[in-house]
Amino acid sequence: MQHQVPQFIEIEDKIFGPLTFKQFLYLIGGGGASFLLWKILPSFLAILVSAPIIALSVALAFFKMNNRPFIEVVESAFQFFMGGKLYIWKKEPKKQEGGVVVENQTDSLYIPRLSDSKLKDIAWSLGVKNSMYAEEVESKKTEF
Repeated sequence: MQHQVPQFIEIEDKIFGPLTFKQFLYLIGGGGASFLLWKILPSFLAILVSAPIIALSVALAFFKMNNRPFIEVVESAFQFFMGGKLYIWKKEPKKQEGGVVVENQTDSLYIPRLSDSKLKDIAWSLGVKNSMYAEEVESKKTEF
């Protein structure tokens, strides 16, 4: 028995012509609020008050910012402005175990010291890598 796998599950269905249900509600809400303001307030004041409401309803219905619906942007902004903000920064000095601090005129520079054993380890690893590389080059020359 075969079943169809749903595709395009993130795309909302167009219910009212080219509009989704959410877009339709945003536009009806903005239009209804503007109509009520037109009936209650004088015409000049109603136009001034309803213009931002209409702009907000159109932005909520159609505008996307960074591929996110505008309602999510508004929600994030609201949470940011209403939420508590506590920024704490405590500077801790750098821990310097072994080394020499060379001070210039502008700032200080930390130069780490290598112990004898670390220096020998690094020199040995470089020597081994160089000798291995030389052997590879020699073997490639003899192949041709």
